[in-house]
Amino acid sequence: MATYAIGDVQGCMDELEALLASCAFDARRDRLWFVGDLVNRGPASLEVLRFVRQLGQSATVVLGNHDLHLLCVAEGFAKTRTDDTLGPVLDASDRGELLAWLRTRRLMHVDENLVLVHAGLLPQWTVMRALELAREVEDALRGPGYRELLANLYGSEPDEWDESLAGADRARVIVNAMTRMRFCTNDGKMEFRAKGGFQTAPPGYGAWFDAPDRLSADSTVVCGHWSALGVRIEQSLLALDSGCVWGGSLSAVRLEDRRLFQVPGMAHRGPVGD
Repeated sequence: MATYAIGDVQGCMDELEALLASCAFDARRDRLWFVGDLVNRGPASLEVLRFVRQLGQSATVVLGNHDLHLLCVAEGFAKTRTDDTLGPVLDASDRGELLAWLRTRRLMHVDENLVLVHAGLLPQWTVMRALELAREVEDALRGPGYRELLANLYGSEPDEWDESLAGADRARVIVNAMTRMRFCTNDGKMEFRAKGGFQTAPPGYGAWFDAPDRLSADSTVVCGHWSALGVRIEQSLLALDSGCVWGGSLSAVRLEDRRLFQVPGMAHRGPVGD
């Protein structure tokens, strides 16, 4: 049995099938970890959702910002953007089942020393504290009041964690850190405008995983979200967003030995984005 962690798919079904073939993936014995952003910008979000859902226990999925955007659009709390490709999902006959399944995915998954999350963890969070906070949001998303959470999800404030935060502000900081963050200060203040590589960090900010004394550094964080960063395979970091939807590649790492698998991405769609 092998476990393959896969970068941001974003509706690239052809590339996902090619990647799984290159890994010789067998759903009867192997497992897949998806770092989030199954949907949007690519041409086949509906097919990706259907495929990953039918994998059942063979697939572990954490939510990305595009997945949450789909849920917000579906509930009427956000408008589609000009470069969204979510229409086929929203018009599908099985829309309800797919969205209910997506809404019940995790924000964060932990297996021994491996942590799966879409974007990252704030430096002052231990893995166990981050997991507790993720469960708060997951419970709200799975509960009868999930629409209230989605209705208040958008926004970049507050931009730092405080244990006294409550309600929508508390949930928003947790979600933004785990699904949107790239840069933060050493004490965990986040910045969301810069989307390029290290050179685009605003003064006083750096990559979240480079923060000194990051309390999750003893674990290996498996993440995506940052296509301009590309694949990074380090002791405490497996960053796997290699920009498939932007003309890069779709990447997977076999967690047992950290072997990298890649297939070329689709034709270039424009500037690298979220």
